[in-house]
Amino acid sequence: MKLKVTVNQIPYEVEVEVDQTPAGLPPVYIGGGTGGGPGAAPAVQGAGGAVTAPLAGSVRKILVEVGQSVAAGEVVAVLEAMKMETEITTPKAGKVSAILVEVGAAVQGGDPIIDIES
Repeated sequence: MKLKVTVNQIPYEVEVEVDQTPAGLPPVYIGGGTGGGPGAAPAVQGAGGAVTAPLAGSVRKILVEVGQSVAAGEVVAVLEAMKMETEITTPKAGKVSAILVEVGAAVQGGDPIIDIES
């Protein structure tokens, strides 16, 4: 593709290649979950029943313990990103089998936080 640009009032014709391949990035979820009240992130379930982080941030609170029963949509953790807290809900009912992060840990979107077994 050819583009015409002007730098310091001098016109130039520049040829560039454009990559038409889609980026293939995973979706980013921000707020609006069900069952968690205002500000709750949507329930995201990873492989094997893990509740995953919907966005990058640091773990502010873990609200459950191993062995505790949880209902679908229940808030199980709170993440902090850019001075805002986001409640993380569980996508299914079950029992907490493992807590995979500690309070203060940095997580990326898609990282597993808590394992829930049916």
